[in-house]
Amino acid sequence: MLVKNNYNECLTNFACSIRKYFGLTYKHSTLDYIDKILEEYKPKNVVTILCDGMGSNIMDKMLDEDSFLIKNRIKAITTVFPATTVAATTSVTTGLNPCETAMLGWHMYYKDIDKTITVFRNSAKEDSDYKPLKEAIDYNQKHMIRKTISAEINEHGKYKGYDLFPFGNNCYHGINDMFNRIKSLCHEKGKKYIYAYNTEPDYTMHEVGCDKEEVKSIILDLNKRIEDLSNELNDTIIFVVADHGHHNVNNLFIKDYPDIEECLLRNTSLEPRAVNFFIKPDKKDIFVKLFNKYFGVDFDLYSMNDVIESKLFGDGEENEVFRDALGDYLAIAKTDKTLLYTGSEILKSQHAGYTDDEIFVPLIVIKTKNFKKNINN
Repeated sequence: MLVKNNYNECLTNFACSIRKYFGLTYKHSTLDYIDKILEEYKPKNVVTILCDGMGSNIMDKMLDEDSFLIKNRIKAITTVFPATTVAATTSVTTGLNPCETAMLGWHMYYKDIDKTITVFRNSAKEDSDYKPLKEAIDYNQKHMIRKTISAEINEHGKYKGYDLFPFGNNCYHGINDMFNRIKSLCHEKGKKYIYAYNTEPDYTMHEVGCDKEEVKSIILDLNKRIEDLSNELNDTIIFVVADHGHHNVNNLFIKDYPDIEECLLRNTSLEPRAVNFFIKPDKKDIFVKLFNKYFGVDFDLYSMNDVIESKLFGDGEENEVFRDALGDYLAIAKTDKTLLYTGSEILKSQHAGYTDDEIFVPLIVIKTKNFKKNINN
């Protein structure tokens, strides 16, 4: 099995460099070039802005070569597998791979409660009203690893850490508020880490497609806002990354293939372009034949053993529920197709497949214009 994610130079490794700079332990290799930048400049403020869905290839299509973000992109690195928000943002905020956190995809099978759950909503995948389930919340809190780098920094007490989200407690309200909060925090005394998550351009790309003018306008706006922010700060390094890229899709519906549907033990999970299948014990052989017959041109199908042996979800100590969530087979998209089943959303652009558009993300490094080396910091 070919693993395209480079687990020596991915979002997890970037996060480990952040951990290293703030004196935290880390379980994976760091990015030596990021370590060098941080150690040379010793900034008071380290800011990571994650723009959901803004893959490196998307940037190349939407921005000119002389745009601020393109000029400050030092390279493209890979995300983790799968190329999706649940897995990737958790790796960015923890410094752990998906096999360790057990945050694997938008939908996951929770064995203890025997339900397929929409992870960030804590609701059953089939529930269009997204009603949170207490047992799903309890399962996630018991098994998944989600403590952020910022939280660990604050526990140690030497420096400060801040997480900025548009949801949850103390959330920011709109893009203006996010940038204003970053600026305000950077002007406060003391060494600190600020992680800011922005839902765009992912939200819009899902709705309209990843090649539309609306998307270009959003990315151009982010380009300007980040440049303006850098001009208003000092003693700061700003990192800009994405969790994944995007790919316009054509949707296939499993219900249109009743012989495939007959093989399923329960609902599909993970993502429409990285689909987990739980198969009835007496249907495994026929499922493989039927799947390859109908979908072999668009998807590669792997057994659970293939997935485990390849370390597709990264290396590290496996979470106790990791294998429970894997199912019997995993199908990974290699063209523009998705596979939708009960509770799946019909969207125009998607991610989690294995195209370059989806797996490569930018690593942008911005040293504030009036930056001075801090020799004794």
